[in-house]
Amino acid sequence: MTVRVAALADAHRVAEVAASTFPLACPPGTRAEDIEQFISTVLSVRHFENYIADATRTVLVDQTVEADVVGYALLVSETPTDPDIRAALSTLPTMEISKLYVRPTAHGSGAAGRLMSSSLSHARDSGCAAAWLGVNQQNVRAQKFYAKHGFEIVGTKTFVVGVQTHDDYVMQVRL
Repeated sequence: MTVRVAALADAHRVAEVAASTFPLACPPGTRAEDIEQFISTVLSVRHFENYIADATRTVLVDQTVEADVVGYALLVSETPTDPDIRAALSTLPTMEISKLYVRPTAHGSGAAGRLMSSSLSHARDSGCAAAWLGVNQQNVRAQKFYAKHGFEIVGTKTFVVGVQTHDDYVMQVRL
């Protein structure tokens, strides 16, 4: 498997991965209609085409030798505008790891670790001194994965999915 920067031609395959993996990261009780709305308004093919074309965003994909996309990461190089996030971050400049998802069939394959390592390398190569992300406070598995890669909880923020507001931790790692 290989991690590389996504091309416009990858938008459809990345959106498929996003649609199948985003619901898995939502806390129990998240309404299906809210999840579907989020997927259609944030994780559609059109949105991934825009993300891939946007100079402030980088989409990384992990793919098999057969060119199947098994996971992706969406990186954002803009300074956060949310005051809770800005207050929590202690090291600038920083890059957000906005999304990092791997198909369940690829769990345990090393894909998530490759995507995380590539994301942190990309942030470092872009001149960032740190990287940050938000993770649902109930998603203990993801928190452990991020801690394994050096992330520490530095604050909290909210994350809206449809009409529901969820509580997230802000986690940061110095590069």
